[in-house]
Amino acid sequence: MTKKIDIGILGADGRMGQAVMRALETDSQLRLTVAITSYDSPNIGKDAHKIANLKPVGLMLSTNINEGLNLCDILIDFSRPEATLNVLSLMKQSRCNTLITGTTGYSKKQEKEFQDSVKGHTVLQSGNFSPGINMLQALVKIASEKLNDKWDIEILEMHHKSKKDAPSGTALMLGQAAADGRKVKLEEKISTSRASHSKARKEEEIGFAVLRGGGVIGQHEVRIASDQEMITLRHDAFDRDVFAKGAVNAAIWAHRQEPGIYSMKDILNINL
Repeated sequence: MTKKIDIGILGADGRMGQAVMRALETDSQLRLTVAITSYDSPNIGKDAHKIANLKPVGLMLSTNINEGLNLCDILIDFSRPEATLNVLSLMKQSRCNTLITGTTGYSKKQEKEFQDSVKGHTVLQSGNFSPGINMLQALVKIASEKLNDKWDIEILEMHHKSKKDAPSGTALMLGQAAADGRKVKLEEKISTSRASHSKARKEEEIGFAVLRGGGVIGQHEVRIASDQEMITLRHDAFDRDVFAKGAVNAAIWAHRQEPGIYSMKDILNINL
């Protein structure tokens, strides 16, 4: 009998954490052994599966990350930058050496700390675990590389009203793909506001427009426009489970890999 892979979830009672729990139920290779939540969660001590509308099995939501990291082979993380960085610092002395993380919203300082902390671990990081979004990212890079800088690039995204980071991690992924295609630095070309009535759009700018409302799971659109025509590349997520299934598949893939930092491009074999 094949040994099961023990999985922990950080941010287990959040939207994505619950979706990951449901996705784990459909894969016989994996077993949820740890469900971690934040210290301010109202669900501490409650049955994790029951929170996710699954049959209770007696696994309670806990805040004990140290203990949790010694009860799993892989940690799937949809939390906050502070929590993710804390986990990476604790992993060095734990059983768990593999992190699948979809946490976004890092500051520049936190991003540098993340890059410094992943050494020696197997880490798969993605702002979005949807195969479709990652293919869209590849198409954006190709289009921005092949078309000259007289074509304007604008990125539009919409999410549910509770999402805090803006632009979203996915939108920034798409912006980075456009910048990589143009061989420029995104931070030097990014524009996140059109509030001014006195300034025209700058050439080579990569613009972002952010919408929040209702229960929208995720809509992303990249428009690449010249004076005569426009290309529109778009992705719509209909079900949050697509991200959860992507994260679970990433966990299975990463379990076989050597220490290093990986992305969904590695899983999909997108070599751009």
